[in-house]
Amino acid sequence: MIDLARKKRLLVPEAQQAVNQFKNKVMAQQGYTDNSNEPDQVKFEVAKELNIPLKKGYNGTLTSKQAGEVGGKIGGSMVKEMIRMAQQNLNK
Repeated sequence: MIDLARKKRLLVPEAQQAVNQFKNKVMAQQGYTDNSNEPDQVKFEVAKELNIPLKKGYNGTLTSKQAGEVGGKIGGSMVKEMIRMAQQNLNK
C-alpha cells in the first residue's frame, strides 16, 4: 500500500515555499489569481474552469481523470516554464 501523505511531500521540504512561489508565478502568467497566502487556491480556479467539482477537504468522489486534469494543467504549466528557462540558460 502506498502512503499518500508521504508521496505528496517534497524530497527537500525546505523547497516548499519556493515551489509555491514558482507555481503562483507560472499560473499568474496564464491569468489565474496570484494568492501567495493560499498557494493551493489556484487548483480551485483551474477546477472551476474545467467544471470539476473540487472542494476543500475530502474529494474522494472525483475520478482519477478529473484529478489528473487539474493537476496536469498546473504541473504541466510548471514543467513547460522550467524547460523554457533551461533553454534560455543554454542559449546564454
